Amino acid sequence: MRIIKDLPLKPLSGKHDKGHAHVSVFPGVGGDDAKDWADMLVRMYIKYAQKRGWKVAPIDERAIDIRGEYAYGSLRKEMGVHRLVRISPFDSKKLRHTSFALVEVLPELPDLELANIAVPPEDLKIELSRSSGPGGQNVNKRETAVRVVHLPTGISAASQNERSQPQNKEKAMALLKAKLFHLMQQRQEKEIKNLRTPVKPEWGSQIRSYVLHPYQQVKDHRTKVVSHQPEKVLDGDLDKFIETELQLP
Repeated sequence: MRIIKDLPLKPLSGKHDKGHAHVSVFPGVGGDDAKDWADMLVRMYIKYAQKRGWKVAPIDERAIDIRGEYAYGSLRKEMGVHRLVRISPFDSKKLRHTSFALVEVLPELPDLELANIAVPPEDLKIELSRSSGPGGQNVNKRETAVRVVHLPTGISAASQNERSQPQNKEKAMALLKAKLFHLMQQRQEKEIKNLRTPVKPEWGSQIRSYVLHPYQQVKDHRTKVVSHQPEKVLDGDLDKFIETELQLP
């Protein structure tokens, strides 16, 4: 675990840094290009996790659990907008396209913390659907996928890869509480009942750009770290980016 050994303790001394991480990627506008870019980023984080020896499990479309020591602490500053410039494989004229995707990284909260986050049932909307991924023969017979929406904020979470509807509901609720916990921290609120302003995706400026055409470069706009081998970065070679991110205030 070189990333831990070579760094001072402070960057990975946060309350949840040592624990597991939930990583979700949301495509921006741009149709198939944006969805493909989001899928590329999910694969990048899966490969990075595998290189670290961590375990990866799917939660929902473009959402994964990464289970390993310091997974959250290592990945938390990957959260933000990632930009891709390339010749679109979906454009018959082979024109250059720019795509955006939002990466969300959340900690896996301990059971005790989850129990202390009370969400009134009347603030929840629960949607059921058929799972599209693996999970047993029952996915073709009944609705097992669960999506939970927190009505006051519009925040949602979903799970479809557990074997039963109750398991998917439990997983979706745990993820929703992690999102609400993160929002409470951002707004310095102590209770969920105070989160009443509708939440919209805040894209803002990208934290990193991946350029595949007309030149080859990945550049982090916060740390100024650059790689001229984007294929290696997209294959999970993120060490120098993440190590430098952890030195940020």
